[in-house]
Amino acid sequence: MVVIGGREGDVLRGMERIARELPYGVEVFSLRPDGVVLFADRDGARELGPREDFLRFIDAGQFAHYLVGDAHTSPERPSNATFKLGVVGPRSAFTPHAHGGEHIVLSLGHAACGLYDAPRGRVTELRLFPGAMIRIPEMMPHSFANRGAKPLHILAANTGFGIDHEDYAITADEAERRATDVLPRRDPAVPGTAVGTVERVATDYGLLAASLRDIERRQRIRGIGAVSVRERLAARLRRAASRLEAPR
Repeated sequence: MVVIGGREGDVLRGMERIARELPYGVEVFSLRPDGVVLFADRDGARELGPREDFLRFIDAGQFAHYLVGDAHTSPERPSNATFKLGVVGPRSAFTPHAHGGEHIVLSLGHAACGLYDAPRGRVTELRLFPGAMIRIPEMMPHSFANRGAKPLHILAANTGFGIDHEDYAITADEAERRATDVLPRRDPAVPGTAVGTVERVATDYGLLAASLRDIERRQRIRGIGAVSVRERLAARLRRAASRLEAPR
């Protein structure tokens, strides 16, 4: 938690002053460059803690806080889309996967994204900077990493799927399992047998698994990338600007 005292205490007290002015139901988040998330509503202000206020986000050590929808969102239990705040651990990457729905991510730090370009038969690597937003089509194999030494904040939207849905993040292991399984046709009219979105279309799970393994190999050999000298300098300036702009 944030300790009251010094600059950190000033920032939290500024959020508490904001909280006193908020109408009921309104929430304000402060996503700081040092990885801290401050939260304010009419009941007061506090730091959000990953293990108290966040859910596991695909892999251990990664966290998500839902703003729209929830972990159980699905075509059978829709909220149209999910929108969540994600916290990606320092110098870490998600297991490569593909989503059953479209995926949009706004990076607030130094991220990297590996994408499998099927027509070219290769992995494309993108270095993302603070404020970069990427839109990834459904079922495109990809991975996402934090190149920095501080927790990375992202805002992620998925069409139609929450984390708990079987088609939210299909990994290479899961794609290989589906490639070898003969899935029975399920009747959406029978409780417990609703057909998943991905199962309605012809998906080559063997090809999907191979593409995800390519990303895994690239990630294992080349790592997740580093933060350049210019980016480190920019990060220091951003932290200084954050201290000047924070509510007092």
